[in-house]
Amino acid sequence: MLASCIRRSVVAVAAAFALAAGPVAAQDDAPVVAAASDLQFAVAEIAEAFEAETGMAVRLSFGSTGNFARQIREGAPFQIFMAADERFIADLHADRLTRDAGDLYALGRLALVVPHGSTLTPDPEMNDLAGMLAADQISRFAIANPDHAPYGMRAKESLIAKGIWDDLQPVLVLGENVSQAAQFALSGNAEGGIIAYSLALAPKVASRGTYALVPEDWHEPLRQRMALLNGAGEVAEAFYAYMTEPAARAIMERYGFVLPKDE
Repeated sequence: MLASCIRRSVVAVAAAFALAAGPVAAQDDAPVVAAASDLQFAVAEIAEAFEAETGMAVRLSFGSTGNFARQIREGAPFQIFMAADERFIADLHADRLTRDAGDLYALGRLALVVPHGSTLTPDPEMNDLAGMLAADQISRFAIANPDHAPYGMRAKESLIAKGIWDDLQPVLVLGENVSQAAQFALSGNAEGGIIAYSLALAPKVASRGTYALVPEDWHEPLRQRMALLNGAGEVAEAFYAYMTEPAARAIMERYGFVLPKDE
């Protein structure tokens, strides 16, 4: 049971590895985009390109999809929701909190990541992780909280598929979102973790460790969908449309996202 696992805190996280996002623009009236944490770097670049091309700005807020969905239900003033799991968009749409069913904007992947100097080797089949776990050589291993973070949900499914989920419970460290899980995994106080491939490719993250892609058939697909929320204005509409433009799509591809054709 997840509730019974020992959640250990990480003593130190390097200051240089800063995944917390500030707003792209300081305008108080700029629409706020609630974006899943795996978009931390990709969407920040897209927002900068959007402002450079159009003169319009958005503010970005990154966090776990589940927490954002709850905040939207509580009346949070977001204008766009970019979820890491399309089911959250479907639920909000069913409750008439979005304009429509939204659009699939990407498919995500998982990566097993380890910090430089770790004794763990990041192999796609997680054989070294399983071996070290059996030998009691794993002290901490990080994932996002599967209770509300889609990347944590899919990480849990992958660990179940490998047959090591139960054995990991005493050493599991849960991040509030996948960005925090990446901080924990690469802090030097953990042997590694499972995070978003898009984060593993980001220069700030890549400089701190190595990774291996987790087999995509070990978990349900990470179908990522976005939607305009009720009350979205013209700038939000423009940014939403910009996400489908070649410039934005090229940035998403560079961060390892698989782009949908026409859905």
